Amino acid sequence: MTDPQAPEDARTYRASSGPVVLVITGLLALFLLGDTVVRGSWLQMILVAPWVLLALWAVYELSFVSLVRVDGAGAVVQNMLRRTTFGWSHVRDIDFRWQLEFSLDDDTRVSAYGGPARSRPTRSRVREDVAKAPAGVRDLADIRDRWQAADGSADAPIRREWDVRALIALAVLVVWAVAAVLIVNAG
Repeated sequence: MTDPQAPEDARTYRASSGPVVLVITGLLALFLLGDTVVRGSWLQMILVAPWVLLALWAVYELSFVSLVRVDGAGAVVQNMLRRTTFGWSHVRDIDFRWQLEFSLDDDTRVSAYGGPARSRPTRSRVREDVAKAPAGVRDLADIRDRWQAADGSADAPIRREWDVRALIALAVLVVWAVAAVLIVNAG
């Protein structure tokens, strides 16, 4: 996906519960580490921190990082540690299964775990007989409109890659946890 022509051209879709879960978990982690300093010492906090941060990293990956970003040139689908980038010319169809799914011209399907999802229609509180279209359906219509409005220049190749920054953070936390275990066992 190329850079959007204007910042307002790009749109990011993410599960609405992700930021809430991440903030609550981050505050809990901060409380636990602060409590370790107050009741113990800074050294104990340094030895406990990798385990708390590993749990926070897992929550981040499972609830927050998955997203769909679309613009006039194409889309980026981030599913936990995997990122798929493609131009609109490679898209055959966009539809819902349980979540948003892109059918690409290389006969693969890319499901977007963090994007719009199928949901029930909401009812108007004012009039019981009027059903409002679910947010996921409105988002799907917006994404389809972008796909159909794309011109022939939106032909960025399909690229699948790992989220290297998240993997590096995981490796640092694992090395830190191993070092903490070795320090504790050394006495």
